[in-house]
Amino acid sequence: MHEFNAGVQLLAKSLASVEDLETEVVLNGWPEDESIFEDADAVVFYMDGGGRHEVVQEEGRRLKLIDQWVKNGVGVGFMHFGVEVIADQAGEEFKDWIGGHYEHMFSCNPFWEPMFVTLPDHPITRGVKPFQIKDEWYFNMRFVGDMAGNKPAEVDGLKFQPILVAVPSDDVRNGPYVYPKGPYKHIQANQGRAEAMMWVVNREDGGRGLGFTGGHFHDNWGNDDFRKVVLNGLLWVAKHEVPEGGVESTVTQADLDANLDKKNRR
Repeated sequence: MHEFNAGVQLLAKSLASVEDLETEVVLNGWPEDESIFEDADAVVFYMDGGGRHEVVQEEGRRLKLIDQWVKNGVGVGFMHFGVEVIADQAGEEFKDWIGGHYEHMFSCNPFWEPMFVTLPDHPITRGVKPFQIKDEWYFNMRFVGDMAGNKPAEVDGLKFQPILVAVPSDDVRNGPYVYPKGPYKHIQANQGRAEAMMWVVNREDGGRGLGFTGGHFHDNWGNDDFRKVVLNGLLWVAKHEVPEGGVESTVTQADLDANLDKKNRR
């Protein structure tokens, strides 16, 4: 769970066969040498979030830096815990950059197994078949314009497109959630509503944004369709052409077991 160091290395390895693509990996938080960001077409954060999110550190300096990337058309993406920020710290920035974010006590984070049956016609879904997989799929994001986020929309020039959408059962809405356990009345009140768990935006600055709420269980990267939709998303957010059949990759159990963080276990 939350094997972000191993996850980013596995994703980078899975992209190795893509032509004309250079991928750099940063482990354990913000890089000491920020020159790694120079000339990047996109930067994607798969990492811890919340009140100690790496992007809100240094009294807002990093937020301003990322905002400048965005103004220059650089793509940005945030995955799993990385989509969560404190609204007063970076909520407006996230809505501008990627169209929304996880908000504590507004969004929820149950373990559940959605079935992604209908996929939109979008480069990110190329070669992706309908799939079902258990994860800590966050939903009820705080989206721009307070929209539900389960349909394409345009808000203040931001073109929003949901990618992975499913309807949580009543049992999922009733909890328990991972933390706090809930249930939240406003989550229950939306019974039967479809929810977006992966979405993208085209920004007025010409850049692109991506949000993905899955990625809690590291072994899920062994699922070909789960992995492919994210790999395609990484190419798309960097304005790289997504192959007709999507990014082809193979992941073995040895690949999944590589680079795992050391745990304090007896």
